[in-house]
Amino acid sequence: MARKITIYTGQWTDLPFETVCSKMAEIGYDGVEIATWGGHLDVEKATKSKAYCEERKEILARNSLGCWAVGAHLTGQLVCDNYDERHNQFVPAALRGKPKEMRAWAVKSMKLTAKAAANIGAKVVTGFTGSPIWPYLYSFPPTPKSLVAEGYKSFAKAWKPILDVFADCGVKFALEVHPAEIAFDIASAERALDAVDGHPAFGFNFDPSHLGYQGVDYVKFIRTFKDRIFHVHVKDAWWGHGDGTVGVYGGHVDFGDPRRYWDFRSPGHGDVRFEDIIVALNDIGYAGPLSVEWEDGRMDRFHGAKESCEFARRIDFAPSALAFDGAFGN
Repeated sequence: MARKITIYTGQWTDLPFETVCSKMAEIGYDGVEIATWGGHLDVEKATKSKAYCEERKEILARNSLGCWAVGAHLTGQLVCDNYDERHNQFVPAALRGKPKEMRAWAVKSMKLTAKAAANIGAKVVTGFTGSPIWPYLYSFPPTPKSLVAEGYKSFAKAWKPILDVFADCGVKFALEVHPAEIAFDIASAERALDAVDGHPAFGFNFDPSHLGYQGVDYVKFIRTFKDRIFHVHVKDAWWGHGDGTVGVYGGHVDFGDPRRYWDFRSPGHGDVRFEDIIVALNDIGYAGPLSVEWEDGRMDRFHGAKESCEFARRIDFAPSALAFDGAFGN
């Protein structure tokens, strides 16, 4: 059976949730991965009000859509980051500029997100963790190993209590392995998993777009973490297409700038080898949705959403139930 094709609403939160659901159903999606901002899902209401949850579910049902995951990237980022003015946009106005209060709010909100997801029937929350050691990625001045080790301990201390709530709710947290997070490639993902002692609620949202331009083998990522791939994003990127003036670190130029070495592209327009990914997902038995996370500054987003839905259906295929040469012996 082919996987469900969904779309993440995080890039559509300027529109009402009802509008997004209607349009995505019209395009042909099977469901949505609901963002926890922009009015798409209020996690506090969803933990307290059965009526609110029923209203969200009724919108989905009216449009024949399912929801298998909730996205909490903005809140999760605040759990472990070193704060600066960029983070103020993610919190209530009264907390801006108050790091201690911001962190407490983020931790509480992530725990509420686990409960909210369970209340609307989603089994996975995708998101970010933040990272206290991302600023030390390039080791100059030389970064002591102890500083990195403390960073992972800090991450574990902050996230284990959150993960315990997830486990209690029967919900998984799927970290989107991504620059600026505690895990951004295979090696750092292994270290993050070790830091939380292999917590059963902790795993990964596989998104190849963030791995490819770094030079990370994204198919190997699937096979390395075969038991921890809780969700999958269909998101594309290209790399090696700039004019040689901007490297992999981005050169402080905007997305869409033709000088960039890499950029996000609508699925099918980049360099990600999706057929290899589907083969690997079949090999590990991943049966969850393929969720389009659409980002392409060069394309109209509704055109991109329609094209991406068609692309995701075209690349997906069910694994074989028998050996292709099994009939030869009969």
